Amino acid sequence: QVQLVESGGGLVQAGGSLRLSCAISGHTFSRSFMSWFRQAPGKEREFVATIGWDGSTTYYADSVKGRFTISRDNAKNTVDLQMNNLNPEDPAVYSCAAHWHGTSAVERTYNYWGPGTQVTVSS
Repeated sequence: QVQLVESGGGLVQAGGSLRLSCAISGHTFSRSFMSWFRQAPGKEREFVATIGWDGSTTYYADSVKGRFTISRDNAKNTVDLQMNNLNPEDPAVYSCAAHWHGTSAVERTYNYWGPGTQVTVSS
């Protein structure tokens, strides 16, 4: 059974940084395509960033480009999201997601999801 668990969320001041991590088990992580999505209260879940199975391909939502960096460690079965210069539009529950069929920013592509971790930004 595939399981994803996020960690690293919390409260940070505007302009600050957080690093989220997602650990995956139960499947061949090294061949997975991983993404981060986020959902703010009253809003639909939106794509944040994605990374290919070997880490050579990354893609970001325009709203986070230049501030967030996605990376992965296939030896540790983890994918991280480094978030810098956080602003009042970034607070949300951040979830990692996995599938094995190619790079995608489309939510319905993903078969497996973590429960999410809360990110809060104070002004």
